[in-house]
Amino acid sequence: MATEPKSFRVQIDADVRLAAAVGGAAHYLADDAGMENGKVVQLQSSVVAACVEVFQYLTGEHSHLQVTLARFSDRIEVALSHHGDASPAVGLDSIAGFASQIADGKGGANPFSGVDRVQYETHGGESVTRLTKYIGRVPPGV
Repeated sequence: MATEPKSFRVQIDADVRLAAAVGGAAHYLADDAGMENGKVVQLQSSVVAACVEVFQYLTGEHSHLQVTLARFSDRIEVALSHHGDASPAVGLDSIAGFASQIADGKGGANPFSGVDRVQYETHGGESVTRLTKYIGRVPPGV
């Protein structure tokens, strides 16, 4: 496995076909990192779902989504950035709801179950949601 990070940065419009292409890039990074196929597919699906969810926050004035995908030795990160009004973290409610369903024993399908961590920040009119998938069996304590 390479020790240098690999990364891609793309700018896309609100088009589900472009979201699928970003998901394909995430698939490549996860596959190249040696992740098992089921986790690779889950990550890919989560990245596509996150892109599609962000599309609703794009406006005519700020109609592009910047996506940066990076593979590090211990994780894959996907940062979704857009300008405009601050929006809630993409998928955060879904992930939080999913966690409570697991605790209740009522787990169900969740489009963001392919990631281990979601972080959200805003700065200078830009909203950034970072999805992280840890490589290996157990994610580090966060």
